[in-house]
Amino acid sequence: MHAHVVNIHEAKTHFSKLIQAAMAGEEIIIAKAGHPVVKLSSIKPAKKKIIFGGMKGEAWLSDDFNDPLPGDLLDLFEGKEDEHFT
Repeated sequence: MHAHVVNIHEAKTHFSKLIQAAMAGEEIIIAKAGHPVVKLSSIKPAKKKIIFGGMKGEAWLSDDFNDPLPGDLLDLFEGKEDEHFT
C-alpha cells in the first residue's frame, strides 16, 4: 500500500477530502518541512466482547429437540416434492 503524503498547508486546504480518503482505507501522511509527522487513518470499530452464558435462562430446548424429523418434514428439507404442497 502506498501512502499519500501531503504538507500541512495542503492538509488544511483539503482536510475533508483527506478524511474521506482515510475512511476509504487510504493511508494519509502529513509532513512538515518535508518530514512526515502525522498519519491520518480511519478508526476501526471496537469488537464487542463475547460473554458466554449471558442469555442463561432466556432460551430453552424441548425434550424432543434432537429426535428424528417426521418423514414428510424431512422430505421438505431434502427438497423432495410433497403431493400435499404441489
